[in-house]
Amino acid sequence: MIFPVITLALTQPNIQTASIPKVIRLWDGPAPGSLGNGSEDNPDLTVYLPKGVSSHAAVIVCPGGGYVFRAPHEGGPPAAMLSKLGITAFVLKYRIAPRYHYPVQREDVMRAMRLVRYYAPQWGIDPNKIGIMGFSAGGHLAAMAATCFDSGNPNAADPIDKVSSKPDAAMLLYPVITMHKSFTHMGSRIALLGNHPSRAMVNKMSLEQRVTAETPPSFVVATYDDNVVPIQNSLEYVMACWKHHVPVEFHLYAHGPHGFGLGLGNPVLSRWASACGLWLKGLGFTH
Repeated sequence: MIFPVITLALTQPNIQTASIPKVIRLWDGPAPGSLGNGSEDNPDLTVYLPKGVSSHAAVIVCPGGGYVFRAPHEGGPPAAMLSKLGITAFVLKYRIAPRYHYPVQREDVMRAMRLVRYYAPQWGIDPNKIGIMGFSAGGHLAAMAATCFDSGNPNAADPIDKVSSKPDAAMLLYPVITMHKSFTHMGSRIALLGNHPSRAMVNKMSLEQRVTAETPPSFVVATYDDNVVPIQNSLEYVMACWKHHVPVEFHLYAHGPHGFGLGLGNPVLSRWASACGLWLKGLGFTH
């Protein structure tokens, strides 16, 4: 089915479930920190409606790409997989380098969480069942949402900004987690923070240090021989969750290339999707 491209007028929240636009701009006007008005200056969400009976849950998908591009195979295909589980999936087109750097990406993912939660009742979504999924650098962005959220600004003029940005679940696939040179992905670090970030900024965006007891339940996937993003990223995040008593499910596969998405047809790597579906069912995200 082909949906029309529609810009949602966020000032008129009268959208019904059956009429969710195919593409939703995050801001009804210039995005904060915008450097222009082109496609790459306007972050948005592409919607994948649930197939069959809706589970009334939603997941925002953040494709990877080292913060310099967004890998197509880590956006649409995972969103389609989620839609088959009855989940409403949203692929986030967040702003990227070299045009944009931190904190723009954080603003984009937090706005996406707030927007989906704000419109959840009108879109047939439970506002307490909104997850985040990310791959590689998109995994860093998803982990950022899971560890750097806030409850909203009660004094904001925009009602969407009054809503919490906290995900109810986080799914991190071969994620970049740290910004420390010892085991970061340097390309992602430079694209996000520049060539010479301060020590304070490196610590702030090393998300293994941002996990708390309030971090949502997490599902993490990595491969032992990933030669792009070292598995220490996933291990440090998992251990931080364990330390703070955050429920976490971790799948470490012996072999597999970085960026395998849904598994590249590999019968072993492809198992993560069904395992994730069972994990989501345990959280009440699917029937």
